[in-house]
Parts: sequence; structure tokens; C-alpha cells
Amino acid sequence: MFIEKHTNDASLNLGFEWNFEQLEKEFPSIRLTNLNDRSFLYHQGDKCSSLFLIKGGIVKLSHLTAQGNELTFALLSKGDIVGCLDIVNADHVMEENAQALGKVDFYRIECNDFKQLITLRSDLSWSVLTSIYARKQQIERKLIATHTQPVKQRVIKMLSELAQLFGTRCLHGYALEIFLTQQELADLVGASRSVVSTIMNNFRDQGVLNYTREQICINDPALISIELSSES
Repeated sequence: MFIEKHTNDASLNLGFEWNFEQLEKEFPSIRLTNLNDRSFLYHQGDKCSSLFLIKGGIVKLSHLTAQGNELTFALLSKGDIVGCLDIVNADHVMEENAQALGKVDFYRIECNDFKQLITLRSDLSWSVLTSIYARKQQIERKLIATHTQPVKQRVIKMLSELAQLFGTRCLHGYALEIFLTQQELADLVGASRSVVSTIMNNFRDQGVLNYTREQICINDPALISIELSSES
């Protein structure tokens, strides 16, 4: 199949699942906690000295412009790391908002404790590196696509990526476990909301997908067909 749901492999070896009580003794700043839908791990402009390791759920990263517009630029899931990696500057000011989409479980740890932890656990260091590298590649692919691909093709690629990360099997293909507004989807593909809205409506008319205020359902075979025709 073109779309195949997968798990972030780095998340399987983050090391926090083993003997959490022992880790708390060694690193007092570690806390396992959760957030409700649309709550924030931190806001843009906050001073932060912690890292957040996502145990479950989805976190949206966005930036608020000087004009007051929110730009969504990344969606994080299990195994991803967000927060402050600035060991030198304890008063690091965050440049983005980190918001829960649905319920999110995560580990919070102070940056200095995290540095000691990955020094002791080489396997964890490698998992962190692969997680950060995967996000770097994702950002680079998005940047290249924004400058080289038409909006329609970028929307198709994004729908495929969302299905891989957040989709569950349904009657027609994949139902996304996450709902995005058309503005958020437009931000992710680097296009205007009006253009993306027109493309999404056309896809719905063609039977490629169906969406409501709560869910997006992707017709797997139809999406494959339309992507192949776009690339030819």
C-alpha cells in the first residue's frame, strides 16, 4: 500500500518506560504528566528550561506573527522531543507555542538533568539524535516542496503524511485521529487557506476524502490515483 501507518521507532527506546521510579530518584525534575485538549506545554515568549518528551498524543507547534496570525509549522507525536535544549542559557525564551491536540501524556525534565541522563544512557542519546534528525529532514522536505511543487501536490503529500502518522484504518482507507482546521493544513503546506479550501472541496467532490468538523476520512485508493496522475 502507498499509505502505511508506522510508529516513530525512536519513541520505542526513549528509556523512560523502564523503572520510572528509579529515574525519579536519580533525576528529581522528571515528572510524568498530561494535558487536556488545546492546553499548552508552553507559550511563545515563555522562559523555559525544560524538555518535554511526548509519551502519547499530538502536540502542535505554531508561531504567532507580529500581525497576530498563528502559523502552524509542525505536528509532533509519541517519541518526539520539544522544549529547551539550551544548556548555557537558563532563561531561554521560546519562539513557538506548543499546544496539545487532544489529550497528551508527556515527561517533563529539566535541561541539566536531561544532559546527565543521556550522558549515562548511550542508547537514549542515539534515540534522541534520530528523533531530532527525522524532524530536521521533515522541515527540509517541506521547504523544498514549498519552492518546487504546486499547492495541490503539496496537499496530497501532506494528507499522505498525516495518514501515516495519525491515521487509523476505516471503511474507505484512513480516518485521521487528529482534526485540523483548513488554516492549520494550509500552514503546514505553505499556502493560503482559500487555495487549500478549494483543493479540499475538489477532493471531496472527487471522492478522495470526506471531512467534517470532527474528522477527515481519506479514500486510500483514490488518493494514490490522484497522486500518480499529479506526478505524471
